[in-house]
Amino acid sequence: MARTTLIAIIVAVVIIAVAAGYFLMQKPSEITPPPEEKPPEEKVIIIGTTDKVTDLDPAMAYDFFTWEVLSNVGEGFFKYEPETLELVPGLAESYEVQEGGKVWILKLRKGLKFRDGTELTAEAAKWSIERVARIEGDPAWFVTDFVDKVEVVDKYTLKITLFQPVAFYKAVLAVPTYFPISPNSYPADEISPDNTAGGIGPYYIEKFVRDQELVLKANPNYYEKPKTDKIIIKFYKDATALRLAIESGEIDIAWRTLNPSDIVDLKKKEDLQVIEGKGAFIRYIVFNSRIPPLDNKLVRQALAAALDRKAIVDKVFLGTVTPLYSLVPAGMWGHIDAFKDKYGEGPNYDLAKQLLQQAGYSETNKLKIELWYTPSHYGSTEADVAAVIKESWEKTGMVEVEIKSAEWSTYIELTRGQGLPVTLYGWYPDYLDPDNFLFPFLHTDSNRWLGKPYSNPDLDVILEEAQVETDKSKRADLYAEAQRILADDAPIVPIFQGKLFIVAKKNVKGIVLDPYMLLRYWLIYKE
Repeated sequence: MARTTLIAIIVAVVIIAVAAGYFLMQKPSEITPPPEEKPPEEKVIIIGTTDKVTDLDPAMAYDFFTWEVLSNVGEGFFKYEPETLELVPGLAESYEVQEGGKVWILKLRKGLKFRDGTELTAEAAKWSIERVARIEGDPAWFVTDFVDKVEVVDKYTLKITLFQPVAFYKAVLAVPTYFPISPNSYPADEISPDNTAGGIGPYYIEKFVRDQELVLKANPNYYEKPKTDKIIIKFYKDATALRLAIESGEIDIAWRTLNPSDIVDLKKKEDLQVIEGKGAFIRYIVFNSRIPPLDNKLVRQALAAALDRKAIVDKVFLGTVTPLYSLVPAGMWGHIDAFKDKYGEGPNYDLAKQLLQQAGYSETNKLKIELWYTPSHYGSTEADVAAVIKESWEKTGMVEVEIKSAEWSTYIELTRGQGLPVTLYGWYPDYLDPDNFLFPFLHTDSNRWLGKPYSNPDLDVILEEAQVETDKSKRADLYAEAQRILADDAPIVPIFQGKLFIVAKKNVKGIVLDPYMLLRYWLIYKE
């Protein structure tokens, strides 16, 4: 080795030794760590409601709010385009209609998975539809009334054959009852009311504490990304608590249901916005004609004649709703004012007294009935609605009303069991067609969710004809006849038609309240 090379090696060794000694003498804290990458901030929206979840199972769920939740954690073969009534592909990427509307061929999107990892296939979709029919829950009629058989054509192609063509079946395929669910997460033959597995939708359920909190997170297995990562739904006992929550900033959105006076007051708040939506929801009284004395048509007609709709609209809702004289909402094709035509705008006390006398009642032998309501499901105004109805009926001098109430789950259980003679209910449409406002209420057995309060074979025939008639004007004639029979038999009496109101912080955007009425959480975001 040359001398110069040896000197260079010695110098290098000395430099390395000095450097190593320097770093070994440093305290750990003096070593500058590499900058940490901050995870992106999670976007969260908190929604408050006085509503309640009933059954988190598409085979049994049949109420507005539970359908809203299911529509955010699952999806049907079709769905409504926001702000329009157009039905666009959902889990079915394409479809074909054969044999004049009797056969529907659905081609499913590929590569989608349920929360448990099970793939969405035609077999899973077939299993889900047939499960609804097997279980025979409240909304089973969406399947059992229409579907003859379901077949698997190939892994991603489903064939549904109907008993007969149905003009609006595409809309039926969009209801949550048809949402595919995983055969590995739901029992095949029984209801699973607290099941959080869901379907395939923009969100999945991360946490559910009944009547307290529901937490949804963006579903990585869905084909579109929601605008907000996490949705937290908080349940409040009444409108007063809900109003305090939005005013204090505890929640970003106050959804159903605030009192009419709250809406008027909150419009004046500079840090809040009040959004009004088109309303196709209706409220009505159900007389169970299987329970005496409601089995007497004269009694039902008398109570229909004595109803003071204007007092309910003005006193309870401060004019934020409008009187309704049919189950078909005003503004929808096919609507007629059937009850106004028969009983007048009301209240018509003279007519009511005549009918009661014919039924054998008098001021000394009064008709005694129970009127039931549920205190929070339709908002905290419900007790006032019941009180005004009682007042208007008792003004005949021939009726004595006892008001009773039960929480929602008990209320619907008693109704289904035919234990309540007179009840107050509301209806948010499943699909936007007059059929949806008449058939589920009036057709024999399709109204089992209301305790089968009414059956009229002649009316059944009319409603069945209207379902398959393809000429719209002929369908309108059939529905007009059905509404006249409804007004005459009076098993269900319409009260009013409402609007939707939502209150939100000013920086909350993307809220869509359209005639479909269910809130689409995946469109909502904060600026």
